[in-house]
Amino acid sequence: MADKLLVNRLNKRVAIFRPAGPNETDEYGEPLDAPVKVCDLWAAIEPLRGQDRYVAQQERADVTARIRIRYRAEIDRTMTVKYGEQEFEILYIIHPLLAKNELQLMCKERQ
Repeated sequence: MADKLLVNRLNKRVAIFRPAGPNETDEYGEPLDAPVKVCDLWAAIEPLRGQDRYVAQQERADVTARIRIRYRAEIDRTMTVKYGEQEFEILYIIHPLLAKNELQLMCKERQ
């Protein structure tokens, strides 16, 4: 029953990226600078908290969000999530009930 409820909420198409490894090169043999796409998947993005603060006389906004996805073993904290022009840094990963049905990615939006 819980799976059906999760599936109904997965309404955003996101891409997961990982940092390029030291031995990865492009077609010319140059080291990769850009992140490498791992997969595209459906997700539910839930904003949790927003905060404005001033750092070095500049206004900065922090947005925290929970991104729910179906379970995937290869997802880790070094990866980022991209939805349209928004990019989210994964802070930590929650496995609800350790059931391998769902992952909750607790993220911070990059500005």
